[in-house]
Amino acid sequence: MRALTPLEARVLGVLIEKQATVPDTYPLSLNALVAGCNQKTARWPVIEATDAEVQTAVDGLKTLSLVFEGSSSRVVKYEQNMAAVTRLPRQSVALLAVLMLRGPQTSAELRQNSERLHRFADISAVEGFLDELATKEPARVVRLNRAPGAREPRWAHLLCGEVPLDTAGSPQRLADSAETAGVASVAMGELAALKAEQARMAAELAELKALVQRMAHELGVA
Repeated sequence: MRALTPLEARVLGVLIEKQATVPDTYPLSLNALVAGCNQKTARWPVIEATDAEVQTAVDGLKTLSLVFEGSSSRVVKYEQNMAAVTRLPRQSVALLAVLMLRGPQTSAELRQNSERLHRFADISAVEGFLDELATKEPARVVRLNRAPGAREPRWAHLLCGEVPLDTAGSPQRLADSAETAGVASVAMGELAALKAEQARMAAELAELKALVQRMAHELGVA
């Protein structure tokens, strides 16, 4: 599986979270997905993704079979398929979702923040699944260097690629790096949306040209 973009990781994390926390409204429509991605709480970094950008991220996840369209609804809705694709237990999926949504965290923070997705008995249980994710091939998480003044090391997911070594020990520099990556992802989403709109307009222009030529031929106009 290729590395995800930051926005793809956000979308996947939202789907995993909402499946567990609001099952009555799951699967999610595009509008619900956009709202979940742009939440001001329980998200790091906070972003402002557009419908077109989120749709581009969804389409990218669909090519990896991580997301698929739900059925039996007039509105297109989306479901996540992470456990089946990655062959990970739900405990590991829950931890990865929280890391995708909230950024690097300590084992204690992960246990607290993942409680609505899966209730871990204690911190050692969290660390057991993290260690397994870190030693898998490919590794899904990495334990970061302990930041100056911090009592515990933090963990980060690797679904978007390797964490830059020069940011591993600094929360602020890691935040700056993630924000930059998020901006780049949004820019790519905007570009893809513009290309799709350009292709649509080109197709419409070709249809209009064909219509004019046919009418001119019928009227005997050169």
